[in-house]
Amino acid sequence: MSANAAVVRDLVRAFNANDVDRVLGFFADDAVYHNIPVQPVSGTAAIRAVLVGFMGMASEIDWVVRHLAETQDGVVLTERVDRFLVRDRWIELPVMGAFEVHDGRITAWRDYFDMKQFQDQLTP
Repeated sequence: MSANAAVVRDLVRAFNANDVDRVLGFFADDAVYHNIPVQPVSGTAAIRAVLVGFMGMASEIDWVVRHLAETQDGVVLTERVDRFLVRDRWIELPVMGAFEVHDGRITAWRDYFDMKQFQDQLTP
């Protein structure tokens, strides 16, 4: 496994521990995070605000990496199922992610998913 892939695998472990501080430790100060259905955010403070929003609603997080690949220029691609335990019910969301990693830090992260599928699961 390459160093970039290891960073992403460690990031997933930090999410599964529901540890936002540990998650943020993987990002460069000027990183860009873009959940494709919404506007991108830049910088760790803005990334924290977004992450706290969805991590905070879950009592448990379980991201399952189905496939992980790396491009020749070091971008790590993930096919995942992101699972969140919200009000005693698991919400499951298929996600494709692209992580640009430089010098051991994530500089850009893009996730592609269906926001409606996520919102529909939040509604009891």
